[in-house]
Amino acid sequence: MAIGFQIQLGSEKKIPVIHISGEITSEAEEELLQCYNGIPENDRSRVVFDFQNTRYINSSGIAILIGMITRASDNKQKIEFASLNPHFKKVMEIVGLTDFVEIFDSLPDAIR
Repeated sequence: MAIGFQIQLGSEKKIPVIHISGEITSEAEEELLQCYNGIPENDRSRVVFDFQNTRYINSSGIAILIGMITRASDNKQKIEFASLNPHFKKVMEIVGLTDFVEIFDSLPDAIR
């Protein structure tokens, strides 16, 4: 496990939710990919990443997310983000991720 990073796979209304806590850096890549790939293929049509407890994302972390979004899109799957703080939301806008990922203010908003 990467230092300062925790991940937990859950489900809300049959939608897989990846809860991310701490810091998303290159050290988080293996664990994040394992968690996502651990979701059965049939259940990956829509996966929500919950950033409620995420404190930090660096450029390597953003690159990991971009790679995951690209692979999901290639497989006709969808990744969505929930609970980004205002700073992270702005960063996602600046790097252009908002063109490819739907962003929700909260997890309950995402799973409606």
